[in-house]
Amino acid sequence: MQKNKDFLRRIVEEDLKSGKYSEIITRFPPEPNGFPHIGHAKSISINFGIAKAYGGRCNLRMDDTNPTTEDTQYVEALKDAVEWLGFEWDGEVRYTSDYFGKLYDYAIELIKMGKAYVDSLNEEEIREYRGTITQPGRRSKYADRSIEENLDLFERMKQGEFEEGAHVLRAKIDMSSPNMKMRDPLLYRIRHAHHFRAGDAWAIYPMYDFAHCLSDYIEGVTHSICTLEFENNREIYDWVIDTLKLKPPRPYQHEFARLNINYTVMSKRKLLELVEKRIVKGWDDPRLPTIAGFRRRGYTPEAILNFCEMIGVAKANSVVDISQLEFAIRDDLNPKVPRVMCILDPLKITIENYEGFEEIEASYYPHDVPKEGSRKLPFSKEIYIEREDFAEHPQKGYFRLTPDQPVRLKHAYIIRCKEIIKDANGNITEIKAEYYPDSKSGSDTSGIKVKSAIQWVEATKAKKAEIRLYDRLYKVELPESLDDLNPDSLKIIKEALIEPAVIEEKADERFQFERIGYFYADPIDYREDAPVFNRIVSLKDSWNKKSKPAPKKPAKEKPKPQPKEQIEGEVTPMSEAEQARYDHYTKTLKLNSEVANTLARDAQLSTFFEEALQSYDTPATLANFITNEVARELKQKTINNLNYTPAHIADLAKMVDEEIISTKIAKQVFEEMSQSGENPTQIVQTKGLEQISNPDTIQRMIDEVIAENPDNVEKYKAGNQKLFGFFVGQVLKKSEGKANPKIVNALVKKALG
Repeated sequence: MQKNKDFLRRIVEEDLKSGKYSEIITRFPPEPNGFPHIGHAKSISINFGIAKAYGGRCNLRMDDTNPTTEDTQYVEALKDAVEWLGFEWDGEVRYTSDYFGKLYDYAIELIKMGKAYVDSLNEEEIREYRGTITQPGRRSKYADRSIEENLDLFERMKQGEFEEGAHVLRAKIDMSSPNMKMRDPLLYRIRHAHHFRAGDAWAIYPMYDFAHCLSDYIEGVTHSICTLEFENNREIYDWVIDTLKLKPPRPYQHEFARLNINYTVMSKRKLLELVEKRIVKGWDDPRLPTIAGFRRRGYTPEAILNFCEMIGVAKANSVVDISQLEFAIRDDLNPKVPRVMCILDPLKITIENYEGFEEIEASYYPHDVPKEGSRKLPFSKEIYIEREDFAEHPQKGYFRLTPDQPVRLKHAYIIRCKEIIKDANGNITEIKAEYYPDSKSGSDTSGIKVKSAIQWVEATKAKKAEIRLYDRLYKVELPESLDDLNPDSLKIIKEALIEPAVIEEKADERFQFERIGYFYADPIDYREDAPVFNRIVSLKDSWNKKSKPAPKKPAKEKPKPQPKEQIEGEVTPMSEAEQARYDHYTKTLKLNSEVANTLARDAQLSTFFEEALQSYDTPATLANFITNEVARELKQKTINNLNYTPAHIADLAKMVDEEIISTKIAKQVFEEMSQSGENPTQIVQTKGLEQISNPDTIQRMIDEVIAENPDNVEKYKAGNQKLFGFFVGQVLKKSEGKANPKIVNALVKKALG
């Protein structure tokens, strides 16, 4: 159980310790009047997460008290969201409508106690009589009706004798209360509408404030957890339960901050407007913040839940940056998904000195991802590259193919341009090229130096696909109206080209299309003869760059040295100090150019890195960890505000190098350390996070996984080599991420033959 608990978990623990409750029961009680969104995901993770953490139960209850807006399609969407996120509710799905009879009886009881009355003021008069924040309200003259008259009118309301708005049932509390919610709140209203479950049995329906607390009580809920918008409703919650003198144990309401994200809307009304006006293509449009939308776009449940955990449980409302959500999905997919090549804007290349056809073995994963798997890339004299990867008149710093500059085809050969073919309008239609036979990746003896490797696909084997590039739905941080919509939230490329393995091997898998982003086969529109891929998220957050104009340079500014590595887009020149650091990191410490560039350009980060080196002189391990994990925190903090020191990071890196912990566990330890400031070695020892490297222990796990998956073993042995990653993943999962990936890979390979 986590060390730094949020305030809700502390409340639960105190209640258990004091004996207030013997078992924790929570509930997720949505209204079935729209599809659930990311805000519901946070509530789901809190309610189900707390119940699970303390050995309790969590109910799924539909708050179906408004027949005019509710529908079974929303019920199914809510159930689906909970299941997709990986949770199970206790027993059957519950409905407030299941308790209509009991709720009616409780209302009768309040009338008999003189605590509720039938009011005949109209809606406008009720609003007028309520008063204002500075002025008390005044009670309706109908509050003086006798108990007998109230009982009679309420029964006749139930039987459907009156028109909507003719009467309401109100609690008799305090019309001068500073909390306006307590000024004789409505308990029931008349609705002549067909209920999707109760049919036409009822002509009156309970209000939220009356139904919610009593439904919690009926179900034995202990902690009624809701968002801050219901904070003022808590007095009504307590008043109803206390006034009815219900037998303990009783539930109590606790509020947390609702989830607000910039560049999107969370209001059901606004989401419904987008759907009904067909601005989006239904509730599952991948641009919407609905669970169905995220799911169709290709988000994973793990990413959603990690995001919810990342932002935490707060008591004050705030707006979360959407880049945190985008980070969560990138962080989840990066170690999981295969890398493949896709060409969005094809330019034909004819390699004149190449004859024949071959298949090049290419890994799906970079060297720093603990997964194995490869595919065969068809190669011939006719290929396609991205149009932007060739420049007839390149700007300074352009490292791809030019008339004078050769380039490597990723996983394949080095080529150079021989001739440019243009149409009558001067547009480039084809490049004639030649290749260097002795320059093949992995066995290059050509001696030719190139500065970049570019994507490509073979002309006859490439598959055409529709690529949907999704971006943020709104162009402003806090959207208010449809005028704030982003006109470029969806771009469709009808005839992109992708390598054949993407279609032939497993169409429903997520992929990283190199340099473009993470993609997912659309679960509705995808067909093998007409594949469609949705971009889940780009590889980097380019929104801030394109939203903010580049600063203008002074007219007479002298040019400064350029970094010596490929960077997409325009490059801000390095200062002399930055260039010196960069040269030291690349030439002396032998760091790769990307990591060196990140460190060199950030004075705080480079200082932190160099201090860490004093404790543990292994530059590569430290640099990778610091440029990823530490850099993320330094975007919002200074070094002095961090809860850990360079020495802590050095200890963490050393444990990874010595294989005491895995890279995955190191991230977990880092998160704990960044919150608590505790020494990483102590965290690993206390929590028992040491990596499992004993081959016998790992072999037992492998044997269990193989025994549990006979069908996949058979498919693997029949030739589906991609299932190797599945078996490795299952073993790592069984070990809770503690098994040494290198040993797991070797033993799985041996076990599968």
